[in-house]
Amino acid sequence: SLAKSPEFVTALHVAPPLAAFEPGVVWDMVSDQDRLGRLREVFNERYHDERYKGMQFAVRFGEPAHEISDFAQELKAGLIVMPSHGRTGFSHIVMGSVAERVVRFAHCPVLVLKS
Repeated sequence: SLAKSPEFVTALHVAPPLAAFEPGVVWDMVSDQDRLGRLREVFNERYHDERYKGMQFAVRFGEPAHEISDFAQELKAGLIVMPSHGRTGFSHIVMGSVAERVVRFAHCPVLVLKS
């Protein structure tokens, strides 16, 4: 609702890289291309409504905070909007906060929505 039109919105999904020792990789049963195809299917199912027409979808593989920040800079984005899981205490210390790191790395303002 912050964007004037869906054409100005790009949804980014950052997936973890495949580990060389994972069974699907070892037996050549899964690849980033396979995962990309499935993620596109899920995106199209979830955002098939007419109000999302024109919205872009992108996938990156890697560490989320860096990928989000780098992608926003490549797009020359004016704003990053992202959710936060609101972790506190020990889970926050152990897992960290992707949103917190994006705020530190991003070249533009970041709006964090508590989920």
